Amino acid sequence: MTTDAAGAKEEASDDGDASDGDFEAYADLGATTENAMDIAETSMDRVHELVDVETLADRMRAKAVHATGDPEFQHLLRFSGSDADGDDESAPVRAGARAVLEQRPIVTDITMVKAGITGRGHDCPVRKAIGNGADLAAETGMTRTAASVLELDSEGVYDGAIAVVGNAPTAALALADCIAEGTRPAVVVATPVGFVKAAESRERVREVSREHGVPAVTNVGRRGGSGVAAGLTNELVHVASDVRDGEVDL
Repeated sequence: MTTDAAGAKEEASDDGDASDGDFEAYADLGATTENAMDIAETSMDRVHELVDVETLADRMRAKAVHATGDPEFQHLLRFSGSDADGDDESAPVRAGARAVLEQRPIVTDITMVKAGITGRGHDCPVRKAIGNGADLAAETGMTRTAASVLELDSEGVYDGAIAVVGNAPTAALALADCIAEGTRPAVVVATPVGFVKAAESRERVREVSREHGVPAVTNVGRRGGSGVAAGLTNELVHVASDVRDGEVDL
């Protein structure tokens, strides 16, 4: 999270009124006071000086830069899969926004990603995978995150859901296997971070995304993490809010 975003987050209040005017514009940052709004708007203005925002995919690039404080991150995002309107790079954003509007579940790999998902601008149930599949992990020796994904998939949780992986490469690999075997999330956001299997897991997600037409947003390289995944998911919520307000036509 950038310093500006963190400052806005600190200003958030569960009792704040974010229902009027500009206060809805940056609800994903938790800004509800005048000072917090100034910080949020200034932060995004600076991002937009670095990232051209002409398409829905560009909005995701801008969000990635905002979440990381790294202008280079805009070049690391990859968009794959298709929706009813085609297979252009904005397809995952359209699919994700529609899923938000349809109040589909948001399923994260770990608690940290879940904690970063905004509670404003949507009515999607948000849950985490970790904590499920303990018996499977114990029996097989696989990671808890991989087992949790497989456990939820066996219950049909991922079909039609917004599937988010921000930390665990093995969770992304397990999710990719589920997609290969027939599971169809509405959209996948996968930015697991690390030196072991992270880049490979995201490439595997892209492979199944292209092969089976499942919309996905991923990144290349070793970087990523929970903050990026949460930020990208929050941008899907923001796009959906703009659709609801008539500012964006999917």
